[in-house]
Amino acid sequence: MYAVEKTSRGLATAPIKPVKNIGLSKLAIRILRHLVVTPDHPRNIAKKFGEHEQKIYYHVRQLDKMGFIEIESKKYLGGTVANVYKSSSSGFVLMIDKLDRSINIPTEDKFFSDFIKNGKLNSLIIIGSSDPHGPEKARSRDALYASNFSLFLGKFLSVSEPNVVFDTDLHKSELKNNLIIIGGPVVNRVTKLLNKDLCVKFAERNYIYSKKTKRLYKENNIGFILKQKNPLSEEHEIMVIAGKGYTGTRAAVLAFFQAFDEISRKNYTIVEGIDNDADGIIDSVKIVE
Repeated sequence: MYAVEKTSRGLATAPIKPVKNIGLSKLAIRILRHLVVTPDHPRNIAKKFGEHEQKIYYHVRQLDKMGFIEIESKKYLGGTVANVYKSSSSGFVLMIDKLDRSINIPTEDKFFSDFIKNGKLNSLIIIGSSDPHGPEKARSRDALYASNFSLFLGKFLSVSEPNVVFDTDLHKSELKNNLIIIGGPVVNRVTKLLNKDLCVKFAERNYIYSKKTKRLYKENNIGFILKQKNPLSEEHEIMVIAGKGYTGTRAAVLAFFQAFDEISRKNYTIVEGIDNDADGIIDSVKIVE
């Protein structure tokens, strides 16, 4: 559950926990619940509840003083004027800390628990540079798929911060963090650096090899998602989203949108991209491992 406040800088949110007791008596809470539904005056409330009028008046004054209720109108009763009260809101929040600026209310998911903390990205996203680099002078085409993945990741975030880094701009010290790495070893030097320690790795000719099943995947439309300890820092996690070429990486990213329930239950998933309408673009995926 979240509390949301509209500010001049956008929406601010904070997680909140419902509590049963907020320091009000049972009768005061009963009065408050009644006034949320039906505006009423103390004399009538006393009659409905079978309570002494003075007792009801006392709790009504306290609720009014605390801001839980307010006067909606006035009513003449036997020559006197009675205040008709209503609840000032349908719910109330006691904030202990300030709210953080937010663009949306995040959805929680255990799969990203190491990479997202309190709605904020707790990881670097590393993509291959579009400039020629590496022994093969490769240019990455994975930026588009990184953008698509970021759209998916966004629903788990409440705060947007720039955490995307090109593999060529990454400092050595930054490798000892939580990392989300997009793209294979030809276009992403970080994937190449960590490849030998991955549970799904790239073999000769950029084939994809599963250490668990000993299977070798040679097709260009094969991609994978894995999550494991960072080989360079046991305190951190890495996620690798890659494939045999950019079509394989596209299949891996597409799997988040089409098969996340299954992906989130495992530490790695290998997928096959499928071109259903024969237009040369992968538009669906099948999990093969």
